[in-house]
Amino acid sequence: MSNSYDLVVIGAGSGGVRAARMAASYGANVAIIEEFRVGGTCVIRGCVPKKLYVYASRFRDLFDVAPSFGWTVDASFDWPTLVANKEMEITRLEAAYVANLEKPGVEIIRDRAVIADPHTVHLVGQDRDLSARYILVATGGRPFIPAIPGAELGITSNEAFDLPALPHSILIEGGGYIAVEFATIFAGLGVHTTIVYRGDCVLRSFDDDMRRGLEAGLIDRGIKLIYQTTIAALSRDGADIAATFSDGVTAPYGAVMFATGRSANVDGLGLQAAGVTQHANGAVAVDAFSKTAVPSIYAVGDVTGRAALTPVAIREGWYFAETVFNNNPLAVDHSQIPTAVFAEPEMGVIGLTESEAATHGDVDVYLSRFRPMMNTLSSRTERMIIKLITQRDGGKVLGVHILGPGAGEMIQLVAIPMGMGASKSDFDRAMALHPSAAEELVTFKTPSYTYRNGQKIGG
Repeated sequence: MSNSYDLVVIGAGSGGVRAARMAASYGANVAIIEEFRVGGTCVIRGCVPKKLYVYASRFRDLFDVAPSFGWTVDASFDWPTLVANKEMEITRLEAAYVANLEKPGVEIIRDRAVIADPHTVHLVGQDRDLSARYILVATGGRPFIPAIPGAELGITSNEAFDLPALPHSILIEGGGYIAVEFATIFAGLGVHTTIVYRGDCVLRSFDDDMRRGLEAGLIDRGIKLIYQTTIAALSRDGADIAATFSDGVTAPYGAVMFATGRSANVDGLGLQAAGVTQHANGAVAVDAFSKTAVPSIYAVGDVTGRAALTPVAIREGWYFAETVFNNNPLAVDHSQIPTAVFAEPEMGVIGLTESEAATHGDVDVYLSRFRPMMNTLSSRTERMIIKLITQRDGGKVLGVHILGPGAGEMIQLVAIPMGMGASKSDFDRAMALHPSAAEELVTFKTPSYTYRNGQKIGG
């Protein structure tokens, strides 16, 4: 056990783990401090368990269409089995993360860390100080809980994975990723699900066609949507929780979940005393190389408020190690980030939305709506939507938006040509793979409509 390190990383999530591993592989003496479980939000209480629960919820859709393919299905669902199997998987992943840290020689310290000064980290539990040439803050984010009466009666995504039993009904406040994904999960598992959101449609920053398509898909699955409303207070109502809305209406629910955004996890970290600058929302301010206002202190991942996505945190952690410990300065390009929303229907997007692209000069929009092939033998009527946005006359691809089965997988592959600056002509040269939904991306012939001088023409 040492008290002096080249690098002390605070937080063993995706970004911190990648930075620690890479720095150690370049010969640095590294310690990583984690007060909970190694793996961070994504592995323990975020992306991984969420995707597993989404898979569980999708079986209902498969059972619905199975008879049209000749199958007779008699199925039942057991929540405790899903929770137990999820726990086994994240425990396995945590062990893998630990092994990957230990292999290059990273010391894992299970404790709470406070930055005492630009080169000192205090371990609260052990009551001792570590000296560090560099300190990396990678403490991630935490769910934001509105300051309303009875807020303690609600849950967040942290608790949703381990409920002792499924509620008979749930009210989810929010309109972002977390809200629509958990609405998909609970509704798919048989819970009467309601979303309440202050806006007029879910997923505010996404392309309008995608938003409305997802909205229709949520409604098709029996999810109730209450717009331009918030929760004003929560109170006990027997075994239920009564939610009082901003319009004065009160209704009981089996559970209430806040999906109202996330905040940088910085409380009690000692940033101000160390001289680290923060944004108004608490996020750590950093430059293109993840350096804070203090030359010896860096920060990566959700705590910086740049792009709260696991692959972004991993890339930032990697580039930090390259810059500081491999004499290879690298800055992460945050301009081309593929994004998936694992709701039902699933969404995958990259690049500009239609409204954004219309402010970037003359553009062409290619739009296709069709029934997924899986549903063509059944009575299901939901539509898949694929949108391609390009500069005029076969120019550079500016945005790709996909709603429907496999959208996340497709958008990851689209990110490759997008990152290479591909044009519509480049997409056209690709041979179509038939029958597939993705072939629509390379078979668009003429624009569905265009924008010229900021004005929409056609459509």
